[in-house]
Amino acid sequence: MSKAINRAAYKPVGVLLGLAAGMLAGNIFRQVWKLTAGDGEAPNPTDEDRRWGEILAAAALQGAIFSVVRAAVDRGGAVGVRRLTGRWPD
Repeated sequence: MSKAINRAAYKPVGVLLGLAAGMLAGNIFRQVWKLTAGDGEAPNPTDEDRRWGEILAAAALQGAIFSVVRAAVDRGGAVGVRRLTGRWPD
């Protein structure tokens, strides 16, 4: 299978994995926020009743969780494609 065909075949898989990663990361973030902050909801950046530190901490935590989950899901997807096709997706 050529690289172009391999890339095209993996594209829909990558999109679906990206959506799943986003949903999973959002759920993980909400649970971690509840445990660490003791608050039911993470602050909205435009919520005037929340402090800068709280808003920036929530954004940093959310970004870190999203990046880790996305990397794990992408890597797992690539490993799965290699197992099925014998080739690493480009």
